[in-house]
Amino acid sequence: MPLIKSISGIRGTIGGNVNDNLTPIDTVKFAAAYGMWLKNQAKKEDVTVIVGRDARISGKMVSSLVCNTLVGLGINIIDIGLSTTPTVEIAVPLDNADGGIIITASHNPKQWNALKLLNGKGEFLSAKDGEEVLNIAENDLYEFAQVDNLGIYKRKKDYIEKHIEEVLKLELVNVEAVKKAKFKVVVDAVNSTGGIAIPALLKELGVICVELYCEPNGEFPHNPEPLKEHLTDISELVVEEKADFGIVVDPDVDRLALVCEDGSMFGEEYTLVACADYVLGKTNGNTVSNLSSSRALRDITQKHGGEYQASAVGEVNVVELMKKSNAVIGGEGNGGIIYSASHYGRDSLVGVALFLSHLANLKMSCKQLRDSYPNYFMSKNKIELTPQINVDAILDTIAINYKNEDVITIDGVKINFDTEWVHLRKSNTEPIIRIYTESTSQINADNLANRFKAELINLTK
Repeated sequence: MPLIKSISGIRGTIGGNVNDNLTPIDTVKFAAAYGMWLKNQAKKEDVTVIVGRDARISGKMVSSLVCNTLVGLGINIIDIGLSTTPTVEIAVPLDNADGGIIITASHNPKQWNALKLLNGKGEFLSAKDGEEVLNIAENDLYEFAQVDNLGIYKRKKDYIEKHIEEVLKLELVNVEAVKKAKFKVVVDAVNSTGGIAIPALLKELGVICVELYCEPNGEFPHNPEPLKEHLTDISELVVEEKADFGIVVDPDVDRLALVCEDGSMFGEEYTLVACADYVLGKTNGNTVSNLSSSRALRDITQKHGGEYQASAVGEVNVVELMKKSNAVIGGEGNGGIIYSASHYGRDSLVGVALFLSHLANLKMSCKQLRDSYPNYFMSKNKIELTPQINVDAILDTIAINYKNEDVITIDGVKINFDTEWVHLRKSNTEPIIRIYTESTSQINADNLANRFKAELINLTK
């Protein structure tokens, strides 16, 4: 599997050949490149980096390589061990660190791993900064420390607890109302670090937690991407346990999906919609999501008198537009919640706390809440790429073919029709073209996706 080098980090499968997979050599190379970039930015003697990882099998090995490489550059390491992506994001400013690295491949299967890179604010690198890191790696521009100047390595184990404390302190997290509601919830953490963080948060909120796949051993019991087709076990257990709803997180806990009390999907697209509905009902402001996200967020934002804007796909793009538009909440339709009162990163712990507060405040069931929102239906498909395919040329052709429609080309090609849309783009993390559609029924969304999938395949011949 090709090694994917992007501005947000490096991602690949474990093992194989150097430069083709995420081998130890590639890991060291890109950790060193990030370390050199950070030292150049910091312009000071003592530079500190927070390192955390999800529970995937290769995590300990990759983390050791990263930590020791940075120590070799003279950088001090605070290793917080098993953690979540948002926990590391919060840890960086809390510990006055200069940067952070999360060892996780997010929703990818267990053979994958990655280095996600953070700046001193605990946010993903900008495009410019990411390009500088890639340039350092490409040209081997490293200078390692002399023996007396090696970095200091130390461990800290309590950052998930600190993260939970930060969540509970948020003004809109109504701890007392949630406790009074006496919710019962099933949690599927796909045997990663969400199995540590989410039950601990629920305990503090007085929620009865039924754990499913919460042992952080990295043996994913199903495809870790929180899509409907992967969530049959939790759907059945929610009904069996007579739970109020189900919570699903991906391995690094920055994506949140919900299951209604009848086992039906609340829909990962509607996680952000529900949290935004709650926040906007308490706070005037605007929202942002990416081009592949549901129109439902736009509708809810306008209902509360706010302005909605869409960014290119990618957390860093959403955050940039949130800051420009003074958005109070934003995120991505894959279940990523970014609440600016907390921090500028997708955070499932924040999402869970806001959703529980919303549900407790409304005193309605999860299914009733879902049914109260505008009903859009999405289809998410993909086609595999081969090196011979000129993807940019194909997407350009699609844009030309539909030039009489409302076409947006800031990130692939999005075509807005009157009652539906399609978004075609190259993935930043996998060798695929993603095909996202939304319409007024599932059949229409699926038909639109199949239509464009056929058009794409035809253009590759």
